[in-house]
Amino acid sequence: MASKIRTSRVMRVASMTGAAGGVAVRMATSRALSAGGGGEEGSARASAATRQQLAAARQLVTILGSMRGAAMKVGQSLSTVDMGLVPEEVRPEFQKILAELQHSAKPAPFREVRKIIERDLDGDLDELFASFEREPIAAASIGQVHRATLADGRRVAVKVQYPGIAEAIESDMKNLALGLKLLRTIVPGIDTAAIADEIRERIYEELDYELEAQNQRTIARLYRGHPFIVVPEVHTRLCGRRVLVTEFVEGRRFEDMVATATPEERDRFGEILVRFYLNGAVRHQFLNGDPHPGNTLFLGDGRVAFLDFGFAKRLPDDEIAQIIDSTIATRDGDPQALLEVVARSGALPDNPALAPLLFASYDAVFGWLMVDGPLQIESSKTAEMMRVYTELRNADGFEDLVLPAEHFVLLRGVMLVLGVLGQLEATNNWLDIAREWVYGTEPATDLGEAEAAFFSTRPYPARAMLAVG
Repeated sequence: MASKIRTSRVMRVASMTGAAGGVAVRMATSRALSAGGGGEEGSARASAATRQQLAAARQLVTILGSMRGAAMKVGQSLSTVDMGLVPEEVRPEFQKILAELQHSAKPAPFREVRKIIERDLDGDLDELFASFEREPIAAASIGQVHRATLADGRRVAVKVQYPGIAEAIESDMKNLALGLKLLRTIVPGIDTAAIADEIRERIYEELDYELEAQNQRTIARLYRGHPFIVVPEVHTRLCGRRVLVTEFVEGRRFEDMVATATPEERDRFGEILVRFYLNGAVRHQFLNGDPHPGNTLFLGDGRVAFLDFGFAKRLPDDEIAQIIDSTIATRDGDPQALLEVVARSGALPDNPALAPLLFASYDAVFGWLMVDGPLQIESSKTAEMMRVYTELRNADGFEDLVLPAEHFVLLRGVMLVLGVLGQLEATNNWLDIAREWVYGTEPATDLGEAEAAFFSTRPYPARAMLAVG
């Protein structure tokens, strides 16, 4: 039954290992087939390799889609960020298959959903809602979303946690050491203990829909009436630890929008995404760590709605200052200044010999924001980012580099934003947008001017409002 999430550590590890082995065999076969020469034989090998790679992608979707929680989130990230795992010719189909993870998790039976709602909200479902659709309209990483109507006629979205998800994640957390051991092999020197604490904190926070409701209520208040950004309002009275009820927003999903949008619309949507996820993070000191396409809806009037605030992090003043100072050093092409910023955080010794490679890593991650001129974002950018970043971590002198856990969340967020922009193939002068939070300059775009006019009417400083964290 779909609702029965396996919580036995032994069973889950066996399932993960066996499934991963199947994918590994397929990918190894694909690589062997791809190594063939030219001519008819080479063409046949290439075709067989493509079939093997796409079969592996489908198997990966099946594996991750059935696991929920953190595992499903990994799959969603892979569907957004092009890691260069497959050749260019099969990449679009590979991404399309993985994108199923954004919406295709198997739903829990309605009777179990009803039990959770009635227990969490201490009332009968038929009294809490005037109508409630039994079939879910969307799947989240740890829950599913149903459409309902309140007694006053307002339409709402009801997000309900999967039965047994807390126990399943608890089991996954016990196996976290296995994944972090692999992570340290891939990226030597990462502070795995800090990352483990960060993941545990974020995942367990995600299980608390009351905290997510607080996050979303705060951000919705900040953006209420915004000219092109919508954050659905929260119905606090109908929220509990495992139930979250918000305003229902009608819009197109990302993949539907991409299929029909003009280049001009893609560019505009790309700017909106950067303004919300990056500019907004600095403006409001609130980092949304989950900017994948499944968390956006595109409205008919050109606005974009942003959903899901469970994987979020408050950014204190010193972290904001470090982000700005490191960005300025990167923009100025000053490796030594960048090293001094990072050294102040305690992540590296102030050794000038380390400056060039450190600069290369920051330029790989944030360089696209620093180009003063039109730049189209390509999906391959994320693969190049990770290649350069990994080379840095393996270089001499960086063995003792211990990155704070916050860097992990920030890096993931930036990669996902870049991945979404790559799928949009959006073009912009991204530096013009970044200048607003890096240097405090006046907006250079129409959207920037509209947003500046909106926030100038706020009766309180945006940063002072944030109460999460």
